[in-house]
Amino acid sequence: MSEPARVDAASQPAFIHPAAHVAPGAQIGAGCHIGPGCIVSAEAVLEPGVELMAHVVVDGRVRIGAGAKVFPFATIGLPPQDLKYKGEPTGVVIGPRTQIREHVTIHRGSTGGEGMTRIGADCLLMCVAHVGHDCRIGDGVIIVNKVMLAGHVEIGDFALIQGGAAVQQFVRIGRMAMVAGMSGVERNVLPYSRVKGFRAKHAGLNAIGMRRRLGLTKEQVVVVARAVHDLYRQGRPEETAVALLPAYAGNELVEEILGFARNRGRHGLVPFGRWSDEEDGGEGS
Repeated sequence: MSEPARVDAASQPAFIHPAAHVAPGAQIGAGCHIGPGCIVSAEAVLEPGVELMAHVVVDGRVRIGAGAKVFPFATIGLPPQDLKYKGEPTGVVIGPRTQIREHVTIHRGSTGGEGMTRIGADCLLMCVAHVGHDCRIGDGVIIVNKVMLAGHVEIGDFALIQGGAAVQQFVRIGRMAMVAGMSGVERNVLPYSRVKGFRAKHAGLNAIGMRRRLGLTKEQVVVVARAVHDLYRQGRPEETAVALLPAYAGNELVEEILGFARNRGRHGLVPFGRWSDEEDGGEGS
């Protein structure tokens, strides 16, 4: 006989709407709010203060961090869109305070990856975004409306993926990178960089984001920009990265960029693009 749903007895009780269905065995933390039409599986864990507004589906082995908020018609933990998946016990982990807006879809991991789809803390996933199986998304990431992430995509902390962008499977997007709206990303994106285009190309640095979030001076940003230019100048950035390390020793940001470039994975870096001043606008986070 299955055990009843466990409600954590702490400072305030959880609220479960009579029109919601919480399966026996689900772990519901103190102060959670589960609205009408929500479906929560027996293997789900909702940490304290999670809010499922209405008509949210949480399926399978899903853990949602404290204070996260999920808006109507989002689905979390449904099986991956992978023909090799045969019902293995994989899952989803979502960090605290992350917001998941209307109609977002987040699929569970697969046995072809580590078995878990992971989203960090303090992220914002806007309406109709899709996070495919085995994606790994860092903290503070913003994913704008209708972004499509294929399986196994990795996104570093505080990156910004603008509306309608599509990211190919196994692509890595570095920390604080910025992907312009409607871009198609087929290769890896350097930390702190900006990319754009139907087939995304490097379009400079997320200079505004670097100055706002990291407190860098204009001169410090220029040094990083020079290193990235040097990286691409030889035409083989993954190999050039090794040769450039001595010239920028001690510059932590450049060392991070060069280390990222050396780890090409299944894809090399996005190619270098040349843009006019009118095309090269945009701001970082």
